[in-house]
Amino acid sequence: MAGTLYLVPTPIGNLGDISRRAAETFARVDFIAAEDTRVTLKLLNHLELKKPLMSYYRHNTGEAGQQVLSRLLSGESCALCTDAGTPAISDPGEDLVALCAANDVPVVSIPGPCALVTALAVSGLPTARFVFEGFLPMNRKNRRARLETLAGEERTMLFYEAPHKLTATLSDLSAAFGAERRVSLCRELTKLHEEVIRTTLGQAAERYKAEPPRGEFVLVVEGAPFWAEEDFTLEDGLERVHILLEQGLSRKDAVRQAAKELGLSRNELYAAALEG
Repeated sequence: MAGTLYLVPTPIGNLGDISRRAAETFARVDFIAAEDTRVTLKLLNHLELKKPLMSYYRHNTGEAGQQVLSRLLSGESCALCTDAGTPAISDPGEDLVALCAANDVPVVSIPGPCALVTALAVSGLPTARFVFEGFLPMNRKNRRARLETLAGEERTMLFYEAPHKLTATLSDLSAAFGAERRVSLCRELTKLHEEVIRTTLGQAAERYKAEPPRGEFVLVVEGAPFWAEEDFTLEDGLERVHILLEQGLSRKDAVRQAAKELGLSRNELYAAALEG
């Protein structure tokens, strides 16, 4: 009979967030597959546990995944964990879960810490409907193309970002969604220097041009304004442009944003805005 794969969330910063069930699962399994065995060893030392460890990370999912599967099929049980947060969420653990599912190996997910849920809850933005995008493409052209597909997304959007790429990402988000779009920048969640900054994309982009960002970020971005499905006229577009101009956007950015929101021709609306 096959063993069980347990998905065990680990603290995203504060070791006090490890649950009793997570600790008991680590103690019970035969071995642990970890993103970085050094990080997991520190956690096990904190819990006063000793367990066999093996590496399972993005660049060895093929070989390591088969090794884990083989041991599971032989009856051993395994705890899968990342350096921080919930395995298989924006994480190569999803490949191992799919492999287990394809081979009828039981998978049990233990509830626990998850940076995106923590950030969403504290963001101050709508939480009923949201979409998680994880890390955007590193290539700027691909990143901008991806953001273009999200221009009309009405749900709250969440992104992960590293500090060295934050400034460029904020600039692209501002260009894609409009400088006035609200955003909550959640930094170093649950850690000593935890910080939540509620502002706009334009203001955030300017802030971090002058202030080098530090720590890992979760960006919670307000969704696009909801507009009922109908045929909008140039007059509707001009009215929206005037509102955006009053909010501080340039004419070019206001026209671009209004055209996206209302499904109008950017060139026609820009020409009408110049005449108006």
